Amino acid sequence: MALRSALFAYRGESSPRTDLILAVVALAGFFIIWYLISAFEIVPQRFLPTPIDVVAALWTMLTVNNFIEDIWISVARVWGAFALSVAFAVPIGIWMSSYRIVGTLIEPVVDFIRYLPVPALVPLLIIWFGIGEASKIAVLFMGTFFQLVLLIADDAKRVPKEFIEIGYTLGGKPRNITKDIVLRSMMPSLVDNLRITLGWCWTWIIVAEIVAANSGIGHAIWSMRRFLKTPEVMAGILTIGIIGLVTDQLIRVAHRRYFRYL
Repeated sequence: MALRSALFAYRGESSPRTDLILAVVALAGFFIIWYLISAFEIVPQRFLPTPIDVVAALWTMLTVNNFIEDIWISVARVWGAFALSVAFAVPIGIWMSSYRIVGTLIEPVVDFIRYLPVPALVPLLIIWFGIGEASKIAVLFMGTFFQLVLLIADDAKRVPKEFIEIGYTLGGKPRNITKDIVLRSMMPSLVDNLRITLGWCWTWIIVAEIVAANSGIGHAIWSMRRFLKTPEVMAGILTIGIIGLVTDQLIRVAHRRYFRYL
């Protein structure tokens, strides 16, 4: 009874074990509903194959079509672009919140660019960077950086002003205050926002790999689409979902471990 009250209470709490069980039940329910819709031909299997067919197609792709290489290539592209976004977004976001002139100059430009549709920029990025890896990294960077930098700026703004004043009182310089007070204070929310934007980066992988690409998950999905191989297409999508879910959960675990005081 207490567990039921906690689960249905506004902002109620439950144990990690209960959360895990509920997550497994939700995923199982999703796949069962998917199977029933496909098995009973509510949607023709040509367009929605059963989960079993998708898993079988994924196994064939991994063992016969060397799909594992495409996976590693996509992972490298996403993490490379994401690392580049973080390297630029963290210092720029902190400077935007710390110095009014920096925020005033940069924020309008960032706001303008982040509303531009990334797919519309693909032809321009190819003109600028060619058809190699640089253009694919640029697509992922464009879809991630301009969102992330504003999130980081907001995180830095939420650091209590009292903390900064205490730092100045103790003789701290702006560089020390940024490193030892602002960055440390915003770290929990920063990691959370990095987790979220990493997911956004993965959503652009298809766009990045369907133009002038001969490898990667997006390329494999686009190639299978031409021949209406729906199980293989869904297997590629399922792969991205699995990678994203595993990565997200690992970051969540690290967040709970290193920020237990929250």
